Amino acid sequence: MKRLIVFAALAIVIAGLTLWLRGQPLDLDSLRAALSRIGETRDAHPFAFSAAFFAVYVAVTALSLPLAVWMTLAAGALFGFWWGLVLVSFASTIGATLAFLAARFLLRDWVRARMGPRADTIDRGLRRDGPFYLFTLRLIPMVPFFAVNLLMGLTPMPALTFFAVSQAGMLAGTAVYINAGTQLAALDSLGGILSLPLLLSFALLGLFPWIARMFLSLLKRRRAYRRWTRPARFDRNLIVIGAGAAGLVSAYIAAATKAKVTLIEGHRMGGDCLNYGCVPSKALIASARRAHQMRQAGDYGLAAQAPQVDFAAVLERVHRVIADIAPHDSVERYTGLGVDVVQGHARLIDPWTVEITAADGATQRLTGRAIVLATGATPFVPPLPGLEDVGYLTSDTMWEALRSRSAPPRRLVVLGGGPIGCELSQAFARLGSGVTQIEMAPRLMMREDSDAADAVRAALTRDGVEVLTGHEARACGITEGEKWIEVAAQGTTRRIPFDDLIVAVGRAARLKGYGLEELGIPTDRAIEANEYLETLYPNILAAGDVAGPYQFTHTASHQAWFATVNALFGTFWRFRADYRVIPWATFTDPEVARVGLSEDEARDQGIAHEVTRYDLGGLDRAIADGSACGFVKVLTPPGKDRILGATIVGPHAGDLIAEFVLAMKHGLGLGKVLGTIHVYPTLAEANKFAAGNWRRAHVNPRLLALVERLHRWRRG
Repeated sequence: MKRLIVFAALAIVIAGLTLWLRGQPLDLDSLRAALSRIGETRDAHPFAFSAAFFAVYVAVTALSLPLAVWMTLAAGALFGFWWGLVLVSFASTIGATLAFLAARFLLRDWVRARMGPRADTIDRGLRRDGPFYLFTLRLIPMVPFFAVNLLMGLTPMPALTFFAVSQAGMLAGTAVYINAGTQLAALDSLGGILSLPLLLSFALLGLFPWIARMFLSLLKRRRAYRRWTRPARFDRNLIVIGAGAAGLVSAYIAAATKAKVTLIEGHRMGGDCLNYGCVPSKALIASARRAHQMRQAGDYGLAAQAPQVDFAAVLERVHRVIADIAPHDSVERYTGLGVDVVQGHARLIDPWTVEITAADGATQRLTGRAIVLATGATPFVPPLPGLEDVGYLTSDTMWEALRSRSAPPRRLVVLGGGPIGCELSQAFARLGSGVTQIEMAPRLMMREDSDAADAVRAALTRDGVEVLTGHEARACGITEGEKWIEVAAQGTTRRIPFDDLIVAVGRAARLKGYGLEELGIPTDRAIEANEYLETLYPNILAAGDVAGPYQFTHTASHQAWFATVNALFGTFWRFRADYRVIPWATFTDPEVARVGLSEDEARDQGIAHEVTRYDLGGLDRAIADGSACGFVKVLTPPGKDRILGATIVGPHAGDLIAEFVLAMKHGLGLGKVLGTIHVYPTLAEANKFAAGNWRRAHVNPRLLALVERLHRWRRG
């Protein structure tokens, strides 16, 4: 309300002054007449007059009144070139900064709320290039200065930066007008002040910072490469290290554009997703779901029975699924596409040379104009005392380690409460294992909203998993031949016996052994890369888990497109990796899928939002399928149908989220979702009904009352 009052008061003042000025003659003759009248006052009180002129100029600029040009000419006529330049230069910058701060105080929050996620994208660009944009705009006289002041106030640019850049940027234009003011008697029109050559000079001056920035970037690049000798020619246009999701897509794109590309893989084609992660885990979950359905058959009028689990056969099916999908990622397929596939371990020798060591120890070297690092990630193993002594499994090793067993682990501990830990805990419990899941955080799935995490925990508990959240693993050991893990919670400790332990606490990027250290490529949890996925050396790019910030197969493929296009064509045009709409899913039962903001994130970040929810308990298809549990939750700005984020908990949530991904990607609101025909009866109707709930909550009650009166009148 305070901002509204201030805004209204300023608007009234500005409107009143503007109307008054429109009634005053604003031309060169009027200016000369006014200057002749105040000349005596200036001569009698030079310092007081200068101070008053300065204050008025600040006020005129701060209020965005259309007098700046005339006052600048007057300054040249009254004070001469140098003193007039000092007065106007500082007065105009101070006034512009006041307008900048006023716009920030009065309008920034309102504009950001209306723009939503687009504001964050603009902010990132302005944090990086804002001073350059501002300097260039200040040098173009045709761009209204008051508009620049107000627009920049809506950005995250610091006020001191705005002041300094404005002071420098406006100096040249101010000098031109001050000089014209000193020659006011000979000036015929304002059009004579700015000639075409002068405008072109300003434009070139505005481009100078960008040219300087390009020069500094080139200098930085030369400095990075200076200790290396660039080959005179290259064996390949592109070398891709790693044949997981990112590497395969990179090689595919390069071959499709007729580049000469080599794909290097040290182990199995298809990487982690095919061999250890997405594919085998979903095959295991499918078997576990059938076992669960057999136990629940009584709910469907069938004879329920306990499944006889042949665990070896279950894992044979897992490996058969891998084998069935493997041809999609095989050496033969990619060779047929035109990719040179080499089996072996790759190591960077210099920014263009890769040394490949085959299994038999033979080595070869290839040079590439560009290199894409797609080395993936590996399960993170915490430094838990005694862990190596008791032995442990990971999502990478368990498929071979358990392959020959006829029965699942009798007592299984799963360490970790993220997506992998939850999926494996439920699958093994449904296959007959006694599962204890340990998570140090206060709840499962910390990246999801608490209601989604609660639904998953309830499902795990129903399936027999003992879920221990808020429990810290302290140590492992073996006592009298029995393995145990010790956990602590609320000051007490407990030892849990087990037969097998699966470590599922996250994955770490593969960074060692590829020559990154020798080349000085910075790494932390991932390879440090810029928005174009370029490393310290612009011809070496990273994609997938090794690049971060997401560890999903679909984001690896997404990044691979940007990395490959920038690697091959970045000399001419580069593309920033686009992370605006990233979905993901956890394939427990019920599934959890999400895109955009969660409710917890919106609340923690102070983002104004509304929550619209539709429970699957009222969905016809869910009721018919016996799976009427879960919900669709959508976040929107207050009073708007633009989608900030969506979370779905329920059957096939990973499939259903695609509609919201599409809507967010292309700026479609819930009104468009509601107006789209959905097949009946399907689970997809839940998205439409969620949109309908939003519409019902935003019907104008006054309009409804008028319509009701209309209907009553028409009934007679």
